[in-house]
Amino acid sequence: MCVLLITGASFGQERPPQPVRAQRPVPAQSPVNPGDYTVGRQDVLNITLAEEPGVSGKYTVDVDGTLAFPRVGRFTVEGLTVRQIEAEIRRRLTADAYFLEPHVTVTLDQFRGRRVFVFGGVTAPGMYPLSEGASLLEILAKAGGGNASDAFVVRSPDAIGPTLPANAKPAEVSNVNLRELEKDIESGVLSRNVLLQDGDTIYVSRVDRNRVFVSGEVKNPGAYSVPEGTTVLELLSLAGGVTEAAATGRTKIVRIENNQKKTVKVKLTDVVMPGDTVVVPQRYF
Repeated sequence: MCVLLITGASFGQERPPQPVRAQRPVPAQSPVNPGDYTVGRQDVLNITLAEEPGVSGKYTVDVDGTLAFPRVGRFTVEGLTVRQIEAEIRRRLTADAYFLEPHVTVTLDQFRGRRVFVFGGVTAPGMYPLSEGASLLEILAKAGGGNASDAFVVRSPDAIGPTLPANAKPAEVSNVNLRELEKDIESGVLSRNVLLQDGDTIYVSRVDRNRVFVSGEVKNPGAYSVPEGTTVLELLSLAGGVTEAAATGRTKIVRIENNQKKTVKVKLTDVVMPGDTVVVPQRYF
């Protein structure tokens, strides 16, 4: 249930001497189905009052989600459909005895309020319209974030534009492991697929093209960003060195070439390539 609050005084000083009746105009076509869309901040509405054409025109929803209309005052419209806004204006005009049966038409002129912002490691950063029930993966699919592994969702209710994680409060930032999320989707688990809200900012971690991975008998296995020309030996040093159980002579690299995975036996002086996984096996004895 939506509660509408008046935060300002009504416009106009005099009431008409008697109620007026008029023919209801034919509603203009709206670019968004009124039954599916709820109005958001900075949307622009066409509001027509047949009994008083002089007040008809375009009205912008303020950043606080309210709108001011003559003889009605300021009230909250964010989260309402255009039909609900029509009904509320009509109710207020009737309650104040301005008109017996006011004919009000509201249509959406410009879609601005419900949107999210996407930045970082995507091919098409920018602002995206937010449909009802849209999820993080849906928006990333549109923005081209298929190679990313992590994303940050910043939810700052008072922001009127994008907010990067560094500028937000810790409580407003959620970190999402996209790789784990994709596994969830594949297995039919949808609970971690974040449902987005109006004004959310999504920052996608950029793919590090010089990242390589180390696994097996090293002291600190994991991912490392290395400069071009780094050797296997240098990479193993970054990983804290090998353990006592390491068989360095059988070190190998798992590499993707032409979309095919291949295993390459290497020497410690060989140079690693971006995306390589260096595997140090265990000794037999």
